[in-house]
Amino acid sequence: MIDGKIPPEAQEAIAQCIFEGRKIDAIKRYRESSGMGLKESKEFIESLEKTLREAQPERFTHAAAKGCGLVLSFFAATAFLLEWAIA
Repeated sequence: MIDGKIPPEAQEAIAQCIFEGRKIDAIKRYRESSGMGLKESKEFIESLEKTLREAQPERFTHAAAKGCGLVLSFFAATAFLLEWAIA
């Protein structure tokens, strides 16, 4: 599934991490199993996640990560307005 050089049990553990939304754990496990560097491992896991989402979307227990910029902007604006109203 992932790489013929990685043991099957490690492959399943990596995939399970991805399905559960634990991308950092997946990267860590892939690095340990493959000996690849951080950048290469991150790129590989992101590519694998995309492939798995297309092939097995029902196995994902979380939504795809999306930016939280809008939420942070809302809280920053609220904090600014509260600060302004108090002053």
